[in-house]
Amino acid sequence: MTKKLKEVLERAEGWPQEAQEELVRVANEIEGGLRSKYHATLEELRAIDDAQQSGVATEGEVEAALKSFRRA
Repeated sequence: MTKKLKEVLERAEGWPQEAQEELVRVANEIEGGLRSKYHATLEELRAIDDAQQSGVATEGEVEAALKSFRRA
């Protein structure tokens, strides 16, 4: 754990309960993102398809967009 993280957690002990709950929610979202793969929404996939078919995006740009949805 970094020194800055420890300092924030120590200060958070004095925060109102609602603020502490928000910190927990954000930390859980970050942790979930570290453990799971991102799945593009149907709307995102349709937007990529539309761009590809319209010629607005090149094949390379579409592939780059799809790669951005994948975790290394």
